[in-house]
Amino acid sequence: MERSTPLEGSLTVTVAERLLERVPGYVLGLIAVPDIEVVAAAPAVSALLTEAEDSVHKETLSKADVSALPTVAAWREAYRVFDVNPNRFPCAAESLLRRVAKGDRLPRINSLVDLCNAVSLAARLPVASCDVGDIEGELSVRPADGDEIYLPLGAPEAPEHPEPGEVVYADARGRAHSRRWNWRQSDVIKTDRGRRRLLITVEAVHDGGRTAVEAALGRIADVLDGLTQGRQEPVVLDRATPSGVLFSPSVTPTAR
Repeated sequence: MERSTPLEGSLTVTVAERLLERVPGYVLGLIAVPDIEVVAAAPAVSALLTEAEDSVHKETLSKADVSALPTVAAWREAYRVFDVNPNRFPCAAESLLRRVAKGDRLPRINSLVDLCNAVSLAARLPVASCDVGDIEGELSVRPADGDEIYLPLGAPEAPEHPEPGEVVYADARGRAHSRRWNWRQSDVIKTDRGRRRLLITVEAVHDGGRTAVEAALGRIADVLDGLTQGRQEPVVLDRATPSGVLFSPSVTPTAR
């Protein structure tokens, strides 16, 4: 989807109470990047991703070892709370770690996706770059009603409906932008090259998750300062603060 001029205006991100009642330790970290030119590769990002892959390779983790990592095991339990089989639908971090633990290298996609993959491997948390240039008003992390429209990544011509009760990122237009929490994102929010309006997400459900999310956000922010003229300070949502406003003109961007 080409968007030469990203939308302007604030975006309210909310974590639904009915989700937090069932997984009270859920933490969602966010960085708003109002306007960035996403390029094929950036030297600092390439080095960071290679370093993260090398670190995982050295650990020689089996599939069972990956599933038992504290950050991953907590996600597996959270998925079960919402009746999702984590063996069939592993969270985004487990999928990446499994692939690299086998000795593989991840495909290089672009500077922002590669950055998120690098930090995800290092932090062992789901990290994603979301193009929100087509999303206005509100984005809610909540159990699905089942009538939302999800356009699959790479196959937007074959729309789906999420299962009732599975966690999705949903907008005010009735579109779901993820399936099974962070197992897959939608084609609408995939990060392509070019000028983009992005929302970076970092998620955790384990004990001490907020500290881990804040550390990951800090790593991302440090690299972003070398890639863009401005970003906004990270926002962290949890049970105490379940909603936040992003891309607000009243928030001064951090310039490099």
